[in-house]
Amino acid sequence: MAAAQALLEWASGVLFDFDGPVCRLFPRDSSRPLADELRRLVTAFGLDDVLTGDERTGKDPHLVLRAVHRAAARSAVRRRFADVDFARLVGVLEATVTEGELAAVRVAWPTPDADAFIGSLADRGLSLAVVTNNSPRAVERYLGERGLEGRFKAIHGRTADPGLMKPHPDVVRRALAGLGLPPQDAVMIGDTPTDLEAALEAGVGFIGYGRNEAKRKLLRDAGAKVVLGAYAPLTEGTGGLNASFR
Repeated sequence: MAAAQALLEWASGVLFDFDGPVCRLFPRDSSRPLADELRRLVTAFGLDDVLTGDERTGKDPHLVLRAVHRAAARSAVRRRFADVDFARLVGVLEATVTEGELAAVRVAWPTPDADAFIGSLADRGLSLAVVTNNSPRAVERYLGERGLEGRFKAIHGRTADPGLMKPHPDVVRRALAGLGLPPQDAVMIGDTPTDLEAALEAGVGFIGYGRNEAKRKLLRDAGAKVVLGAYAPLTEGTGGLNASFR
């Protein structure tokens, strides 16, 4: 905890990944029906052959979206499926994911103590932003429903180009530019190795958040030096971020 405290004490801005560090957008594997719907759409376009491994069976709809976008960039695939409008399909998939994420906000689980932690950082005068692969519309809806919208100066999320999703550093760089911060003045809080990769590429500090030991181990194995399992030790006590840590 002391290492996380040190990073946050010198930071001028904190960049939060959304799904995980702020809330569980799809608790209890509830993203699977959305992933299945994307696979149904891919099959309807006659492209189910472009999906492999977890893209065929996994619960993450982003995997399906990435797979089709990646396939569309390969000339051999475009020649094989010359009659497919890949741009239209990617657009349909992205819109479907966005609608699914907007609906998921209604059942999202707030990450324990995240609201208080976010508030403590904002009260210290730090500039906060969201950097996520989710739709910014879903983030805006969630923050509005939690009364947190005023705590964040910016929300940067998925664009029409899935190739710019993390681990690409685009969303982190957009946030830094929008906040007017150099990379060395910011720290990112994320819960996946792709978050870590984006942070490292953008040159910002990184704090991993893992709600269970398996997720924390995944972050440590990916190279994260600072990994938290809870926010409460960062906010409890009268000293806030200056409180002692367990």
